[in-house]
Amino acid sequence: MFTKKWLFIVLMPCWYALHAQSTAPLITGIVKDEQGIILPDVSVKLQNNGVFFYARTNSKGIFEFSKIPYGGPYSIVFSCIGYQDQVLGNYTIIPGGLVAIDVKMKLAVIELTQTVVVGYGIAPKRDLSSAVTSLLPSDLNVGVITSPLQQLQGRVAGLNISEDGNPNGIPTIILRGPSTLNLGQQPFYVVDGVPDASLDLVSPSDIASVEVLKDASAAAIYGNRAANGVILITTRKGKPGEVKITYNAYAAIQKISSFINVATAAQLRAYLKANNKALAPTDDNGGNTDWQKEVSRTGSAQSHNLGFSGGGDKFIYSGSLNYLKDNAIIKKSSLEIFTGRFNIEQKTLNNHVKLRFSLYNTISSQSDVDTLVFYNVLRFLPTLNIYNTDGTFKEDLTRTQTYNPLALIENNEFDTKMSTTLANAGVEVTLPHNITYNLNVGYQTHTVDSNIYFNHYSLLAYNTNGEAIRSSYQDTKKVLENYFSYDYSFVHNQHLKFLLGYSWQQETNGDGFQTSNVNFASDATSYNNLGLGQAPPGYVPLYGNTFITTLRLISFYSRFNYNYNDEYLFQGTLRRDGSSAFGVNHRWGYFPSASAAWRIIKAEFMKDQHVFNDLKLRIGYGIAGNTIGFDPLTPLLLNSSTGSFYYNGSFVKSIGPVQNPNPNLEWEKTTQLDAGVDFAFLRDRLTGTIDIYNKTTTGIIYNYQQPASLSYTPGSLIYANAGEMNNKGIELSITAIPVIAGNLKWSSNFNIAHNKNEVVSLSNNIYKLNYIYTGYPDGTGQSNINTQIIKGGYPVGEFYTLHYLGKNANGVSEFEDRSGKPTITPTSADQRYLGNAQPQFVFGWNNTLNYKNFDLNIFMRGVTGNKILNATLATLNSPVDASNHNIPKLTLSESYNDYNASLYSDRYLENGSYLRLDNASLGYRFKDLGKSIRALRVYASGTNLFTLTGYNGIDPEINIGTVTPGIDNHNYYPKTRSFIVGINMEL
Repeated sequence: MFTKKWLFIVLMPCWYALHAQSTAPLITGIVKDEQGIILPDVSVKLQNNGVFFYARTNSKGIFEFSKIPYGGPYSIVFSCIGYQDQVLGNYTIIPGGLVAIDVKMKLAVIELTQTVVVGYGIAPKRDLSSAVTSLLPSDLNVGVITSPLQQLQGRVAGLNISEDGNPNGIPTIILRGPSTLNLGQQPFYVVDGVPDASLDLVSPSDIASVEVLKDASAAAIYGNRAANGVILITTRKGKPGEVKITYNAYAAIQKISSFINVATAAQLRAYLKANNKALAPTDDNGGNTDWQKEVSRTGSAQSHNLGFSGGGDKFIYSGSLNYLKDNAIIKKSSLEIFTGRFNIEQKTLNNHVKLRFSLYNTISSQSDVDTLVFYNVLRFLPTLNIYNTDGTFKEDLTRTQTYNPLALIENNEFDTKMSTTLANAGVEVTLPHNITYNLNVGYQTHTVDSNIYFNHYSLLAYNTNGEAIRSSYQDTKKVLENYFSYDYSFVHNQHLKFLLGYSWQQETNGDGFQTSNVNFASDATSYNNLGLGQAPPGYVPLYGNTFITTLRLISFYSRFNYNYNDEYLFQGTLRRDGSSAFGVNHRWGYFPSASAAWRIIKAEFMKDQHVFNDLKLRIGYGIAGNTIGFDPLTPLLLNSSTGSFYYNGSFVKSIGPVQNPNPNLEWEKTTQLDAGVDFAFLRDRLTGTIDIYNKTTTGIIYNYQQPASLSYTPGSLIYANAGEMNNKGIELSITAIPVIAGNLKWSSNFNIAHNKNEVVSLSNNIYKLNYIYTGYPDGTGQSNINTQIIKGGYPVGEFYTLHYLGKNANGVSEFEDRSGKPTITPTSADQRYLGNAQPQFVFGWNNTLNYKNFDLNIFMRGVTGNKILNATLATLNSPVDASNHNIPKLTLSESYNDYNASLYSDRYLENGSYLRLDNASLGYRFKDLGKSIRALRVYASGTNLFTLTGYNGIDPEINIGTVTPGIDNHNYYPKTRSFIVGINMEL
């Protein structure tokens, strides 16, 4: 007993010491802001010789470390969103000692101090002299994201993005107005420094930053592909000494956000009865079918992203795996994506050489429906049941383009598989005299396998007993970029940078084939075995019209930056590009730019003021080109099939010229002048940017008439440069922190842009064209009736149609003729200019509130001042056809005798303005989860929650990225409303 007692007394101090080391804090402290307000949820990282420990401040702003080894020196890094990182160092932990720290963190002036990616390099934003918008992951949209472009909607002033609800669709995007009459309206994309890399390779959770180069002085470094701006996407990379595993996931349910109001079966019967009309017996079998609901469903989506990164001073790595499955709101419409990314970086030779390698891959499977589904859900008679008594689909074979909408889905398959791979390797060598050399090589493949099958019952391949169409095409890109950069700081606060580079790129597109077969014994094999088809004699397979092309680009480029005393900033760039897409006489061109900035805040007279924290004036001018949408065949004499002729007892295909050559064809050139101001004041609580610009595109390419004596083809058309277009606008972006009080913080971002577009001319001294009729909705009885016009003095998207006056005494729609008199027999000569589809203002407004562990984000966006042609309503509003197809509810109040009701006119031109609550998210961040889980956040989110608009169509967000914007033409995939729950975890 005596022995046990004394043993306890002897060992008790040792046990106490050990227990004290494991429980008592060795480092503790409190974190506050500059006003002395405590800051909860601050990330605190303790590090020593590559060993890291993590903690977070609690609700009282206190943090502590207890289970850490004695010794040192330790450094501590404090990080908090909205504040500048603070690093404290040289702490030593001794037994029985306690390190107590009182930390004050400063607000971060993100807009003016962050480092942004520019072409072929990075730079502090305060050193920029051109118009660049930079977005971090916290600035991007959330939701069921299938394209990185969706994350930018409403976030960048002057960047207008529109999309429907199709998960397999591609958003249309336009920056600072249209600049061409061709397909190439979208900006040029660069992913992790690889020009023209596929956006399919980018998973939304992997984005580290997005930079938008708006003006020509910023974008001209990319030469003949930068006329529409440049978007640089940088993915996440590893950091030395930090091993991190992240998991981001969500699950969502999706519903159609709105339906078009069409008549029910009872309403249609009553309308016909009131007008002494009736449906044919074959058109009314007692049905009461809501076709919009029959083809739709409650959609679902799930996404999982697993990321990892780590390494040491010499070697770092990062990667991710992403899976997305989207069962969309239209039956049999879906998207499945697997994406993988892996990056490594190795330093060697005393850190003078840095080796890089990146591998990206994405595989997607898409299932679509024919666009005729969206037409027929509105037109197919609701008085018909879905099925016949024998279980087959009820169909109407007496009317053209009239199909059972559900049968269109079930009897036809449209499946696409795509695989995209990018391998990119690079080396960076630090040379003497502040010179750095970079070499990057990339190789990308993009394969598209399209599989279509129309089964035995499909009316899209009537009487073929099943038709299968398969194609496989591959596009490849090879890129070589190498450049020298010089970076030197002189005495008297002078800083000089110089860049000199060479680029080579080759693209081969359309390498593949297409074929088809018909007359299958069974639908069981679908499109999987074309050899089972027994085509009748004389059947010619569908070989498609895709041709293989090879495009080569060669470039020499340079950039000069000069910084004097952080006050005066100058930049100049020059790029010489050669492209095989243009005529032999004009394959090379120069694209210069220059910009300057004055940081007024550094001026002597600003030292004693206390209003501004930063103030900078910018001005820039540059020339950029546009080659997007043009291939090497554009300037050439092309020969192809021109029909057939009878020879020696059989028909032989004839080959002849189908396109005239133009050796003088050159790229479109866009000159742009931009002036702007960047500011920060109220102790950095309010920052922003204002830009005004004037952008002119000359040499716009279009098909022009030339003398028949110079032509090889009938029609005498030739692709030539002649047109001119102008865009003028102003943009405003503001970031504010209105409230910081205790545990509450409110931050707000607002942007708005105005752009005025004008087609200056369609002609030059050689090629003449007064106008171009566009916008052909091709409604019933209105084939080849245009609704828009492109003409000098008017913007792209100008509506050119009839002026509606109302109805006459007989209930027939009247229109104003060219002499100003009413008429019920209008002609094309009575059409007039009636407004345009381009919005006057495009805006976005984001608000984030943080309170203790909670965060609430509300994002709204919209447009004002534009018109939409509701061609869907016009086509449906045909009272005299009410016994042939369904009608909108509007028609129920129309005169049955109005045979002019559906004619396109300003009756169907509607205000396209809208305000959309695009997203609202509520999250909760858990704390004190131990060492294994560094951070955990759960959230609930809703997208497209409501839309305020006067537009009567299905949705006011209509395609704006074409030369026929603003036409709602009964082919719109309905937008979705999503409800999401998700998790963000960091280990």
